[in-house]
Parts: sequence; structure tokens; C-alpha cells
Amino acid sequence: MRIGIIGRGEILLECAERIYSLGHDIPVVITAKEAPEYKVTRKDYKLFAERVGALFAQTAKIDDDDIYNILERCQPLDIAISINYSGVISERVISYFKLGILNAHGGDLPRFRGNACQSWALLNGEEKIALCVHKMIGGELDSGNILAKEFMHVNINTRIGQVYEWIAIITPDLMIKVIRLIEKDHFFIGEAQSKDPKDALRCYPRDSSDGRIDWNCTSVDVLRLINASSEPFAGAFAEYEGQKIIIWRAELINDEEKFFAVPGQVLKIGTDFIEVSCKDGKIKILEVEYQGIRAPPNKFIQSIRKRLK
Repeated sequence: MRIGIIGRGEILLECAERIYSLGHDIPVVITAKEAPEYKVTRKDYKLFAERVGALFAQTAKIDDDDIYNILERCQPLDIAISINYSGVISERVISYFKLGILNAHGGDLPRFRGNACQSWALLNGEEKIALCVHKMIGGELDSGNILAKEFMHVNINTRIGQVYEWIAIITPDLMIKVIRLIEKDHFFIGEAQSKDPKDALRCYPRDSSDGRIDWNCTSVDVLRLINASSEPFAGAFAEYEGQKIIIWRAELINDEEKFFAVPGQVLKIGTDFIEVSCKDGKIKILEVEYQGIRAPPNKFIQSIRKRLK
């Protein structure tokens, strides 16, 4: 098949490499500026395009005469795969691909449409996170028939980096599976996605400032924020002695102690940990970053009279 590549990031490039290794032609590669957490850049996509003999374009605006001309020059095109492209893809762009465009989406469609779905799922206390491959509908967000779906079971201790590792492993396999199904049956449909707005849950983007901890929240919510903000993101954070302290790893404490303390107060200092009060309980903080040094928190905090704000 003649398969186009549209998007950004390590996972899409791995999919492209796998597709090419299976003997498919890749006539066109379209990418955009990488996000700060991406390890793969525009340069990597350009080098890949040169190696496989594909036309290359970098743009944040895919609906453009230059892109239309490139897609016209690449005809015929059977299908494209798209992951993490920076904009919504129009029906006109999709029309250049005979069998449409496949999107890999890290959310349980039709719920969890949009951005940062995995982080929002952890924050919301979901029991599982889905990876879906679906057919795109031009101008719409994460709609279209679902061709394949896999689940990762998560809990209060699951960190966002673990979810991303799972997605990185499963996405190429799931995308190859769908391409093979479409090769056998061009009209294959796994599951028709609901078009009822009541079934959809829109997730909006998050940024590093959203990682600020409010110690007046429950200990469960504080831990969820820490885990949803950890690597590859900037980390959940508070203020200590007037400076930012990033909290990378923590866990709940269920010691049933009755106590009075100000939210954010240091309650205990142990070997390689501290305990901090929340609205309804405590969390144990295991790893922080402070003044550019990453270490157990007792390296920096040595008094129960101290506060995290």
C-alpha cells in the first residue's frame, strides 16, 4: 500500500519505520514543530523522508495550497496514519487518501476526546486507559469509526510515564494490525463510534502551571496530580522556603492517625522520605527536585515546623 505519514513524536516515527520495513511505500511525510517533551524532532522526520524517498513538509497549517500540491504529486495514495499532529485535519486533506486517514488516540473513545486524555484519566480516577485506532472525519475531533482498541488497567499509583511507555509499545502493533485488516477488507469497521454528544467527554490541554499542588485537596487528589504530572512532563510542584520544589514520586499513607495540622505541613521526616498533611490525610513524598538537585526530600527538609505551600 501507499501510506502517508502525518504528525509528530517518537511513536509515529516508530510506526512509519515498521510500515516501511513491511514493504509498504511511503510517498509523503508531513510534520510540525515538536512538543517540548518529544525526543524526536522535525529533523528526524526529514531524515526519514529522505531515506525512504518521500516528499517532506513541515507545517502547522496542513490546509494549504502547498500541501495540496504535494499530495497531488504523490497520487495515488491509499491511506495515511496520523498521530499527534498539531491541528485538526480537514476533509479535503483526507480526500487525497483513497481509504482515509487512521489516527491513534490515547483515550477511550467516544469518551476522552481531545488533549492530555491520559493525564485527565489519571486525575479522574479511571480504572483503565484505552488506545484506539479510528478513521478520521475531516474537521472533527477524534470522531469516526473505531477499528481497534486496547486497554491498560491503571490505579492510584500509576504514573503518566508508565502509560506513555505502554502506548509506545502497543501503538505500532495496533496500527499494523489495522492496516492488515484494511488490506483484506477496504470497508472494515470494528465499532461505529457514537455520534451522541452525551457519550463524548472533551479533554482540554494542560500545561506546566496546572501541576501546582493545592494541599487543601484530598490526599488521593494530590497523589493523582503528582502521578499525572510526572515524567515526561514538568512535574507537580509546590513552594518551599520561597522556591519551587518539584515532587516526582509519592504514595498514600493509611496509618489511621488522628491529627491536627495545617495542609502542606511536614509531619514526619524519615530515611529517604517525608510525610505531608493534606485536607483529609497524608502523603509520603519519596523524590523531589529542589534548587536543581533531584533527591529524597529529607536532603532538603529537616524540620516538622516547615511547610510546603
